[in-house]
Amino acid sequence: MHKLLAGESARRMFLLGNEAIARGAVEAGLAVGATYPGTPSSEISSTLFEMSHESDLYFEYSVNEKVALEVAAAAACSGLRSMAIMKHVGLNVAADPLLTLAYIGVRGGMVVVTADDPLMFSSQNEQDNRYYGKLAGIPVLEPSSVEEAKEMVRYAFELSEKVHEPVLFRTTTRINHSTGVVTLGDRQPVKTSGDFTKDPFNWVPIPAVARNLHVKLLKNWVDAKHLSEMSPYNFTEGGGWWGIICNGVSYNYVRDGIKDLGLEESVKVLRIGFSNPLPENMIKKFLAGCEKVLVVEEGEPYMEEAVKAFAQEEGLTIPIKGKGPEVLSRLYEFDPAMVRKVIANYFGVPYTPPVLPDLSDIPEIPQRPPNLCAGCSHRATYYIVKQAAEGMQTIYPTDIGCYTLGILPPLAMADYLLCMGSSLGAGCGFSKATDKKVISFIGDSTFFHSGIPGLVNAIFNNHNLTLVILDNGITAMTGHQPNPGVDMSKLNLSGYGRVSIEQVVRGLGVPSVTMIEPFKIRKSIEAVREALEFKGVSVVISTQICTLYAKALKLDTKRVFKIGDKCKGHRNCIDQLGCPAFFTKDGKIQIDPGLCTGCAVCAQICPENAIIPAKD
Repeated sequence: MHKLLAGESARRMFLLGNEAIARGAVEAGLAVGATYPGTPSSEISSTLFEMSHESDLYFEYSVNEKVALEVAAAAACSGLRSMAIMKHVGLNVAADPLLTLAYIGVRGGMVVVTADDPLMFSSQNEQDNRYYGKLAGIPVLEPSSVEEAKEMVRYAFELSEKVHEPVLFRTTTRINHSTGVVTLGDRQPVKTSGDFTKDPFNWVPIPAVARNLHVKLLKNWVDAKHLSEMSPYNFTEGGGWWGIICNGVSYNYVRDGIKDLGLEESVKVLRIGFSNPLPENMIKKFLAGCEKVLVVEEGEPYMEEAVKAFAQEEGLTIPIKGKGPEVLSRLYEFDPAMVRKVIANYFGVPYTPPVLPDLSDIPEIPQRPPNLCAGCSHRATYYIVKQAAEGMQTIYPTDIGCYTLGILPPLAMADYLLCMGSSLGAGCGFSKATDKKVISFIGDSTFFHSGIPGLVNAIFNNHNLTLVILDNGITAMTGHQPNPGVDMSKLNLSGYGRVSIEQVVRGLGVPSVTMIEPFKIRKSIEAVREALEFKGVSVVISTQICTLYAKALKLDTKRVFKIGDKCKGHRNCIDQLGCPAFFTKDGKIQIDPGLCTGCAVCAQICPENAIIPAKD
């Protein structure tokens, strides 16, 4: 049995933040969950998916975040507790139903997890999704620790049912991917069967209905404001005439900074965990007892702007700062040292930073940029396309996935990227704006997520472009989660359908469809060259299982290669492929047998046939 199902009440466990959130949802009686995987939220989904096969929980990997939210919304409107899980940019995809769902409301508790990614560890922006709560008019909760994350999820479901609205549960990478000791609680029984009562004049927001629903949303908002004032997750601690207002993981940095600076008797802290609607009366009372206030929050000045407005309403003229050149940045993550320094400077406290150790005699750590794995079929596909397009002026719109790493040399096969599915829409634009050959790249999961509409657009408007679909049989970048094209029988799971990318593409009416096996280099180059010469929409589907996924399924037949005596040092293997299995020693090219997967791509492009299977 899964460890989070087997754990008894009151047992203490060391959990990842995402595991704690999943456990909190199960303790709350989660009945229906849906997701599209995205770091830093992925482990919440994988944990719930694993538990769903051993419990009454229904959990699915939806085709995208919009669909995931709609699945969860329908379950909640049928009286079940539901959860939709996504990373921060995923909420952009789900924003359309979310903002209308706020009007319609829910019957069962519904939690929408949005995992923000300050410093962009695995994302294309640092957007602060607290503003989505403000835009939609729904509650926002923000935990400050792993333990609190579990407890706050349970509270989120209760809050949702009190205000009849979905609740936005906003985390950040530092909460999702930290570990901490968590005390397990009792698991509520799961209500697995709901009932939908027809009431179109409350569930179908045509304009006349929506006008009334907006009135209802604003009434729910008033209830939420009252609950925010009473929430145990908004609290004050400490004493003094200086004040700090903080949220999320920043609260931990503030506590450490106050202790390190010896300001326990001088600074009081207002921690905000229920951040939308903000506890207006609590904040105003806090400000009235302060001579000076610092707002510590990662991301945008969301709380700072509101705090300043509250101060103005009360006629308070005390200094209030958060973001600015002399205080805190809107960029990246915070850290304890940064927050400690800002607290000292802002309140004029003497502070001498600790002396850093002298590391001048230690060599600089070599940079290790992210790279496609050894044996990754995407590398082979990029090489094939580059050879097939030789002599052409090209533009390569790319997409979100492992293959985005094709931006790096020596491949250099990524020229433009906006978001999931943008390779198609952008490709259409480039095909009309320029005379260059447009070759768009998209992965299998991303194709199902949001690539199909762009392809339909290209066909309808007769754009001249080639789409290369990189089908590696799994959603690889976020940790090998399923998508509609995955053969679920390989995971020993039954009851799933499977959608053929080739049949979808042909069914849409693409006039030129080419299938290639990227580890067959010469044959694939010829096939891709024909596709590139086609005038109109052509699609190339490159099919080869992800090498790490194959290893996990024990499908790989490892055949290590080595550099033979024929090597003349042409370096095609390194300069054109850049596989991390290659290295040089004493001026000679070598292959690391621990990394080589035996894909044989390098052996096929070596002009001297010097790369051969290793017998030992």
